[in-house]
Amino acid sequence: MTITQSWTERYAGALMNTFGPPKLVLTRGEGAHVWDADGREYVDLLGGIAVNALGHAHPRLTAAVTEQLGTLGHISNFFASRPQVELAERLGALLTGSAVEPLETKVFFTNSGAEANEAAFKLTRRTGRTRVVVTEGGFHGRTMGALALTSKQAYREPFEPLPGDVVFVPYGDAAALEAAIDERTAAVLVEPVQGEAGVVVPPTGYLPAAHRIAHDHGALLWLDEVQTGVGRTGAWYAHQHPDLVDEQVTPDIVTLAKGLAGGIPIGACIATGGSGKLFDPGNHGTTFGGNPVAAAAALAVLDTIEDDGLLAHAAATGARLREGLADDPRVTEVRGAGLLIGLDLVEPKAADVVAAAQDAGYILNAPTPERIRLAPPLVLTDQDVDGFLAVWPGILGSAGVSTGSTAEEGA
Repeated sequence: MTITQSWTERYAGALMNTFGPPKLVLTRGEGAHVWDADGREYVDLLGGIAVNALGHAHPRLTAAVTEQLGTLGHISNFFASRPQVELAERLGALLTGSAVEPLETKVFFTNSGAEANEAAFKLTRRTGRTRVVVTEGGFHGRTMGALALTSKQAYREPFEPLPGDVVFVPYGDAAALEAAIDERTAAVLVEPVQGEAGVVVPPTGYLPAAHRIAHDHGALLWLDEVQTGVGRTGAWYAHQHPDLVDEQVTPDIVTLAKGLAGGIPIGACIATGGSGKLFDPGNHGTTFGGNPVAAAAALAVLDTIEDDGLLAHAAATGARLREGLADDPRVTEVRGAGLLIGLDLVEPKAADVVAAAQDAGYILNAPTPERIRLAPPLVLTDQDVDGFLAVWPGILGSAGVSTGSTAEEGA
């Protein structure tokens, strides 16, 4: 029995089977590389599902967490800390820095993306309205409120009835959105790019249209940037990316998490000046949200992205990856921006491709049977990209994915 097998058995005996058997037992990482319990090395092209923005064991993140924990670890929200205030100011400045007119922002910190969306969901009720219009294929979390906003029936059905007055419309369809919204609508909720659905990118004018439609009806525009924010697409926020929007969009609510602190649990619900009435004391709360260690980690991530030019690096590296992946005829489409990439295969063998990639030393994700998702660390190197693209055709072959011509002949 290998060391990995031993730990996997212990895992099965001690933890709930929420995630199924673990694919690997990982013991350490450096940059975009990780090692398993048996000492085998992998290039991590999933980044903890878009979380490890700076990869693994980044010295600036390690130093920031260590220093803060050695100074002040947790104080509860009866008190304030310098990192918490600085992070709230920073996120607001990044959100409104390109706005035509300065906007006031307020932040509520949480521990995760689902919690950030729960806070935003409650915040929409402060408008006096109850309906939320959401897009099909979106994913917003698995807590009861966040799950009510997530359309996938397999996730919803075991826990129904869920909080109501949620209307689903096709993603990217502005006309359907306009038909669904009325004077009862508190907010329109959209992901700038749908991550869990397989990196689905809307038409360029869709977000500006959603903004206009929401505001024409007195509703809020709420953007879930849990997966797309913090440089993932090559911009601080995906809704600011020039390839994703053709005009400026200033949302009323933005939710963040995942890459914000590079692996330290944190989330944020950010409201701009157009968000109406905000939380009053007692309306919401959290014990750990915005604690000094998580806030210091997030500041270190933001500083490193800025100082090391990782927005431009993510954009350029992502473009190289997308171009190289699309060269294979067994890939029918490649989508995304920066280092959030999705691709479609000629046949539904995504799970087999993920398994073959792992055998080859690369970690990928299959969000649907025919789609592959990549969300590697923003520090992914050119050498990592070259190595992966060199073995990519062999990975597809090992997974039994037919060539385009063979698929057509057998159709």
